[in-house]
Amino acid sequence: MAETAPVELLVCTTCRRGLPIEDDDQRPGTLLHKALEQADLPDGINLKAVECLSNCNEGCSIVLRGGPDRWTFVYEHLNENEHVDVIVEGATKYLATDDGLVKWRERPEHFRKNCAARIPPIGALK
Repeated sequence: MAETAPVELLVCTTCRRGLPIEDDDQRPGTLLHKALEQADLPDGINLKAVECLSNCNEGCSIVLRGGPDRWTFVYEHLNENEHVDVIVEGATKYLATDDGLVKWRERPEHFRKNCAARIPPIGALK
């Protein structure tokens, strides 16, 4: 198997998921990031915490991106208790592609139904 380029898994840590939470350490986005730190992410997936993806009304959000040749995806409505395995599965499938396009039927169901944005690679538009 050819070596795949690394990808970034960005997690919005400021997400409150609509809850009145003042403690930054207990925000759902922060808890999701902490859960993913403990998950079995494959080599080549770089987990990064980011502040505010401006998708606040849609629950916890993540981004999968991977260089100038891959599509970038924003997924929403994620939960720190229910979706860690879904995120690991989706990120692993994304990592295995050259262009970031996992066949629709092969994506986790949550990813199929909760994609907020699909952004073309930088070099795709001429």
